[in-house]
Amino acid sequence: MTVAASRCPCHSGDTFDACCAPLIAGAPAPTAERLMRSRYTAFVLQDAEHLLRTWHPSTRPRTLELEPDLEWRRLVIVDKAAGGPFDRDGIVEFEAFWRQRGERGSLRERSRFVREDRTWFYVDGEVR
Repeated sequence: MTVAASRCPCHSGDTFDACCAPLIAGAPAPTAERLMRSRYTAFVLQDAEHLLRTWHPSTRPRTLELEPDLEWRRLVIVDKAAGGPFDRDGIVEFEAFWRQRGERGSLRERSRFVREDRTWFYVDGEVR
């Protein structure tokens, strides 16, 4: 089975090809949640280019070092506020589960997003 035909790493229930693949290829996300899901998938795939491209210029780091041995296992959307196709900003709170060198854990973050010129960007997040 190819990656395109397999379930999307973001756990939306859809296939990768129908879910995060178009966004990672450069298509704009229709909502803040969809952008957040594509960013999680980019972490799974070690795609720093997508992460940097979708990070708002006001908070974007110059470079991004990803940990090659950090395995992202599951994503759960905990809460969201606004972030729809006609909103200017949005919040998505998530918990992402990981495994690294025999240890397991999770990261819970309340992320802020902003939409400019019909394009959603990740601004920053508060780790909880």
